[in-house]
Amino acid sequence: MKQFAKERLLPLLLTALILLIDQISKAIIVKIKPLHPAFIHDVFNNDFLWIYHVRNKAIAFSLGENIPDFIKPVIFIIVPILVLGFLVWYYFRTDEFTCIQRWAAAGIIGGGMGNIIDRIFRPDGVVDFISIKFYGLFGFERWPTFNAADASVVVCCILLLVTMFFTFRKNGKGVKK
Repeated sequence: MKQFAKERLLPLLLTALILLIDQISKAIIVKIKPLHPAFIHDVFNNDFLWIYHVRNKAIAFSLGENIPDFIKPVIFIIVPILVLGFLVWYYFRTDEFTCIQRWAAAGIIGGGMGNIIDRIFRPDGVVDFISIKFYGLFGFERWPTFNAADASVVVCCILLLVTMFFTFRKNGKGVKK
């Protein structure tokens, strides 16, 4: 029982840490940076990393920006809460997650919660403030502006998918004989 608790509860420290970092960083940006992309702070003075305060009333890459306002709460709050609820439920129910997959899932949960909090309590939208130069890759001169929660969700999703792929291959599933 002690091992079960350690396996399942310890990674949730990452959830709490990400949520804390995300909400504190957003609070600092809201307090010190005017809400306007014209107030850019070029961190390294080489155009690579900018810090500026913008709001996103949609989801990743501003997808869904033109959806009618009365539908947005369902798509941007209720659906993500259901998805996170399922992930939390599965997190505690499954024995199939490896240790690293549990940590990745915990990172996704923390980042997801951070943005849901913004969608519920910040009527102007999710606070985004990090912009990095992407040098034209995938058609982006700059990667769409993001925050700590977004970074956590993306990195942890990639980590989870990669480890699931290799676990799947290692267990012989998906290998045709």
